[in-house]
Amino acid sequence: MNTEKKFQGTIVPVVAPLAHDYKLDKEAVERIFSHLYKSNASPFILGTTGESASLPQSFKEDYIKTAAKIRTKDVKLYAGISSNIVEDSIEFAKLCFDEGVDAVAATLPTYYHLSEDQMKRYFLELADGIPGPLIVYNIPATTHMSIPLSLMDELSQHPSIVGAKDSERSEKRLDECLNLWKNRSDFSYFLGWAAKSAHALINGADGLVPSTGNIAPSIYSAMFQAVLQKDYNLAFHYQIQSDRLGHLYQHDRSLGESLWALKVLMNELGLCESTMMPPLSGLSLTEENELRKGFHELIKREKITLNLLSHAS
Repeated sequence: MNTEKKFQGTIVPVVAPLAHDYKLDKEAVERIFSHLYKSNASPFILGTTGESASLPQSFKEDYIKTAAKIRTKDVKLYAGISSNIVEDSIEFAKLCFDEGVDAVAATLPTYYHLSEDQMKRYFLELADGIPGPLIVYNIPATTHMSIPLSLMDELSQHPSIVGAKDSERSEKRLDECLNLWKNRSDFSYFLGWAAKSAHALINGADGLVPSTGNIAPSIYSAMFQAVLQKDYNLAFHYQIQSDRLGHLYQHDRSLGESLWALKVLMNELGLCESTMMPPLSGLSLTEENELRKGFHELIKREKITLNLLSHAS
């Protein structure tokens, strides 16, 4: 883990905090960001966890401007620009950088299956068209395509492409990513697979992008410190806490259902409402109550520290 790279650390893919009328809950954004800052975590808005595929453009622009106003200047702000329309992604990236976003991330478009050459042309067009750093985001669970590592390594030579976020569930691919980029001072590797966080950090990853960081960013801050101190047993202790929290809201749920469950837990902490942007929606009140109860039992049993603010408890 190279702590001197420009882009590194815990980057939390923040939910889209919605009021009951589906507008942006700006006070919730402030609470969530403050919660992250207590654990030295950076916010990444408008990603998969942030329901970006379901949000209207006006909401995205409001979110960017709100986040930019309340951000702490010494903490980086990341934003997703993914779209099926290249021009829209470029124009939105320009807005992001105008508002002070430090780096943007983009997945592949999600409608057509792309050849490797088409993937390359797509990311090069983005990188050439936006006025700031770009992170290539590989997530086959939503795009239904995997970006070949050979292509990602080729793209990493572009001066505007500064990192990769990889959420593909493959230990072989994870280790290959680490071997490719852990010694690159100009390129950062972020893991988007929370179950392998400790392994990745111990073996040279520059950062993590865990959705569980929305509720317990302190776990990943502590994991980072344990790795820096070469206390790997302690790092895996925090990995177990991460795994059990993730299991609580993700197990036996679809991606959309798990995002609702995550918001329920955040609501239990006073961070935001559990409202989802259609077509996603919540599950039953019975399941919600069981989730809340299980959450309190888990954090008490595992002695998980949440570092909550006084007004978010």
